[in-house]
Amino acid sequence: MKEEMLALIKYRLEQAEASIEEARFLLNGGMSLRSVMNRLYYAMFYAVLALLQEKQLGTSKHIGAISIFDREFIKNGTFAKELSKTLHRAFELRQKGDYMEEVEVTKDDIDELFPKEIEFVNMIKTYLLKTN
Repeated sequence: MKEEMLALIKYRLEQAEASIEEARFLLNGGMSLRSVMNRLYYAMFYAVLALLQEKQLGTSKHIGAISIFDREFIKNGTFAKELSKTLHRAFELRQKGDYMEEVEVTKDDIDELFPKEIEFVNMIKTYLLKTN
């Protein structure tokens, strides 16, 4: 069981890293900022799924994963509240960009979130390396 859990954690972290690279590729290629934001959010989401796997918690809903992340890792002080704020902001922008009409993700949004998103994923990776 432990080996399967570690394999899934590794897979989710690889998905997170791939999403970062996809976001960078889209941004550098002048592609839609909505698409860049989507990949940034998914990098964070996959990192959260890796964390939830480590605690053997799971959900099929994005808002459920975010809620469990806040409950299990923010409320107890494992991670700073700023990480939760970054995740919530990325989720909000991804939702707006993907589902709302006439709402644009701006370059300022991307410039604000890209470095925070990388930090988010790196902090989770560091945490998981320490605990596994």
